[in-house]
Amino acid sequence: MSSAGSIEQTFVQLADGIQRLTLPLPTGPKHVHCYLAHGTLFDTGLGLGDAPWDSVDAERIAITHFHPDHVGGAQSAAEATAAPVFQGGLDYAQCERVWGSDDWPERMAAWFVRHGVPADVTEDLIVQGHAFASFIRYAIDPDLLYEGSEVGGWQVLELPGHADGHLGFLRDGVLVGGDHLLRRITPAVGLYPESRPDPLGDYLASLERTIELAPRVVYPGHGEPIDDAPNRARELIEHHRIRLDDHAAALAAEPRTAYEISLDVFGRELTPTQRRFAVAETLSHLERLVREGRAARFGDDNLVSYTSP
Repeated sequence: MSSAGSIEQTFVQLADGIQRLTLPLPTGPKHVHCYLAHGTLFDTGLGLGDAPWDSVDAERIAITHFHPDHVGGAQSAAEATAAPVFQGGLDYAQCERVWGSDDWPERMAAWFVRHGVPADVTEDLIVQGHAFASFIRYAIDPDLLYEGSEVGGWQVLELPGHADGHLGFLRDGVLVGGDHLLRRITPAVGLYPESRPDPLGDYLASLERTIELAPRVVYPGHGEPIDDAPNRARELIEHHRIRLDDHAAALAAEPRTAYEISLDVFGRELTPTQRRFAVAETLSHLERLVREGRAARFGDDNLVSYTSP
């Protein structure tokens, strides 16, 4: 969508004093939502094209997580609004390691090679990674947030899983949830280098916490608001229970790499980008199985494989 001259033409008024801005994405769900509520702008899109930040009356900017479609426009939004940026402490550290480094695509490629991904797929990753990183403009040295922090009257919740340092913001039963909970899409939960070792375990615990908190409504990064968060959280827990069984069934006595197992679980007809997501998702499920005693891991810095226990 193109940026128009006024907030009214770019933001949609929702309930709870929430305004929603939808920005385009070139891939994936094709859109990402930013929200403006009680003076806080939540997330800033990918940073491609024109966003109407000059027209936004934001007192502060809060980032749910460092994925490019949420943090990529943070510096531009901060410069246009003169608003301080708030980001999770762990999330910002990972943001710097990924978007603030020159060799992240090579480190990522080496990680995937270690898990059996063919060279042609990882070479494509290096090329895409360097091209992608060039336009991610995150905010340097933001104010750091942690579990129990408060920003603009919003309670900060650490909800790891989709990203290690993923935050949610809760106020009066309203949760601005980023990609923690999506209405029709299953949030990706993958294992990547230099990250927490059991992201699926983290995510399942975050879903259980969402059930306990039972927010009245969740405003997500993609798709429509969720008015039954506990039920949606239960659906995602069940989805991953089935996925865990699928991965366990793909194990054998002979060692298999995450790449090989991903071919069975996610099929063989995937693009290189889709395959990388599939392998990362496979790894998160395999590591959860290892912790549950349903799989065994073997390997070294050159190659890692998994077997049935």
